[in-house]
Amino acid sequence: MTRYTPTTMTAQDMKGKICLVTGANSGLGRAIATGLARYGATVVMVCRNQKRGEAGRRYITKISGSSDVHLLIADLSRRQNIVELSETFKRQFRRLDVLVNNAGILTRTRRLTEEGFEAQFFVNHLAYFLLTNLLVDTLVASAPSRIINVASTAHSRGVLDFDDLQGEKRYDGWQQYANTKLANVMFTYELARRLEGTGVTANCLHPGVIHTNLLRNYSRVLDWLFHRLRGFFRQPEEGAETALYLAVSPEVAGVTGKYFRDSRTCGTSHQSNDPDIQKRLWEVSEMLVGRRSVHPLAR
Repeated sequence: MTRYTPTTMTAQDMKGKICLVTGANSGLGRAIATGLARYGATVVMVCRNQKRGEAGRRYITKISGSSDVHLLIADLSRRQNIVELSETFKRQFRRLDVLVNNAGILTRTRRLTEEGFEAQFFVNHLAYFLLTNLLVDTLVASAPSRIINVASTAHSRGVLDFDDLQGEKRYDGWQQYANTKLANVMFTYELARRLEGTGVTANCLHPGVIHTNLLRNYSRVLDWLFHRLRGFFRQPEEGAETALYLAVSPEVAGVTGKYFRDSRTCGTSHQSNDPDIQKRLWEVSEMLVGRRSVHPLAR
């Protein structure tokens, strides 16, 4: 499979398609949303902050030349906000062709959401799990459609300890980030298996080490250093290439349950490929978000 670059697609390829991107006001999410808008898609941005979201929407509209860019506000660290987001989306849009789960955080110290979840585990994994399940009926009705989960090569350092998924016994920010990225990969594999025959594909990817604001909540010193050295890292537009490839390329139509890096499939860690652990993670996630939130199509 040859590497995809954005110049190989035209703006008409996605005309009439509706794409939802979480964490879309800056960094990788904004670059993905901008690329989709350039291809003619209707882009729905999901952002936490109204002011930043509007700024992101104006940027995307200006750079892409598309006015078909919409903004929905949701705090993805809150379960009820995710439920309301799915309901609002379904009221405003008739279909969903591409769902990009991108929003993520990295925290140095253990933090809890308002509902008592460890923040990284909820935002980086459970939000993916919950939002996808709440929208899966729309994705199936819109098939062929695609789910794209932004993971990371950091997953290879991750370990899922079901006795301490939320870092109550032991917490290290970098390790927990790796654990949640492992969860992204395993969720993708299990989701793809459960959606077989529906016309909905599910894949995940590593965008590369890119210059974003991910370190902002981890360490001011590291964030400052990262920005000073930004020339040594990929820019978000480069990091977005694989996600855009998975969203628009006919080469991957029907391809599902794979992990991509630089627009090519590649292997993942030993634990990530264990179907019993994948199933267990699904069942634990289902319990944590509430079984009624999990669509029967994905059970």
